[in-house]
Amino acid sequence: MGEIKRRSVWEYTPRQVDIESDILEKVLKERASFAPESYTADDVRRALKAETIGFEEFKVLVSPAATPFLEEMAERAQETTRRYFGNAVTLFTPLYLANYCESRCVYCGFAAHNKIARMQLEDEQITRELEAISKSGLQDLLILTGEAPRKSDVEYIARATKTASRLFDTVGVEIYPMNVDEYRVLQENGTDYVTVFQETYDPERYGELHLGGEKRVFPYRFNAQERALLGGMRGVAFAALFGLDDFRRDAVAVGVHASLIQRKYPHAEISISVPRIRPAVGNENFQKEDVSERDLLQIICAYRLLLPFAAITISTRESVKFRDNAVKIAATKISAGVDVGIGGHDDEDSESKQFDINDNRSVDEIRAMLKANGLQDIFTDHIYLGGNND
Repeated sequence: MGEIKRRSVWEYTPRQVDIESDILEKVLKERASFAPESYTADDVRRALKAETIGFEEFKVLVSPAATPFLEEMAERAQETTRRYFGNAVTLFTPLYLANYCESRCVYCGFAAHNKIARMQLEDEQITRELEAISKSGLQDLLILTGEAPRKSDVEYIARATKTASRLFDTVGVEIYPMNVDEYRVLQENGTDYVTVFQETYDPERYGELHLGGEKRVFPYRFNAQERALLGGMRGVAFAALFGLDDFRRDAVAVGVHASLIQRKYPHAEISISVPRIRPAVGNENFQKEDVSERDLLQIICAYRLLLPFAAITISTRESVKFRDNAVKIAATKISAGVDVGIGGHDDEDSESKQFDINDNRSVDEIRAMLKANGLQDIFTDHIYLGGNND
C-alpha cells in the first residue's frame, strides 16, 4: 500500500477561521534564532544582573549554560513571585466531561485510534459532579473534553460552563480550539479563561505527532489564545508538552508567545503551564525526550523572570516533592483533588483516563502542605461584578 496522504499542517479546514495574526511568524523566528549551546556562564551572569529580562536574557536562562546557576535563578524567581503574588497560591481542580476524540495524537490516551471506553457526561451528571466538587470549597474549576467538536459541541460545553458559573467564581476550559464567535458563546455562558497546549512549536515535529483530525492544523491551534481574547475571555493559558521535542526551544517559544499576546492585549490575564509527557494508554512505546525535574525547575524560574505577573500552574503530572518545591519558588496555581477520568472523582478505571497522575492528594492535604510552607491557599482570585448568568 502507498503512503497515506495527510493534510498539510498549514492547511485550514473549512470550519476553521483564520484571523491572520502576525504573532506566529514572530514566535517561530525567535525559536529559530535560539541556539541553546551558544551561551556561556558570563552570559548567564549578565542576564541575572539585568534589571529587566527580555527575550535575549530569557533565552540565556533557558540554555544549558544556566543550569549550574539554578540556585541563583530560583532565588530571584522566588523574590519576584513574592513581590507580585505575595504568599498566595490558587487551588483549582479539573472536571473531564468527555473523552471522545477525533484527533490522532500519537502520545495521548484519548487519541481516536486508542481502544478505550468512550464516555460523555449528560447534563444531569455534570450538575451532580459540579455540586460534589463545590463541596470541597474550591472556587476555580477547569472543564476539559477530548478534541471532538461534533460530539462535545459548543452548545454542550456552554451549558456546562453556565451551570459551573453558578457554583464557581472562576471557570476555565481546556478543549479543542474554537473560532472567535464560538469562544464568545462560551464567554457569555460563564467561561473566564481558555487553556491550550500547543504541544510543540516545531511545525515539522508537530505534523509527525498529530496524524489526523482538526488538531493537525498547526497555525489554527497556535492562534487559539488570541481568538479567545477576541471572543471576550479575560484570561488565556499557554504550554508546550515537554518531552515531545527539544524542550528548551519549546520553552522559549511558550515564553515569547505569551509575552507577545500580553503586549498586544495588555488587559489579558496570562498563565503558563509546565506539563511533561506522562504514561498513557497507547503511548507505551513513544520515544520521549528526556526532561529532568531540574530542567523543568529551570524553565519555571525563567518563565517567572520573563513574565513576573503571569500565573504559573504546576499539575499532578509531577511528583509530590516537586510540586511542593515549585510553589515555594515560582508556581502560583496548583491542582488538588484531581481525577483525569470522565466524571466520578472516585472512578478508578484507568482505561478512561488521559494520562497517569503523580499526586493524588486531596484539597485538604494540599491546603495543609501550603500552610506548612508559609503559603496562603486561595480559592478564588476574581471578584465577579456583573449580573447573574441566568
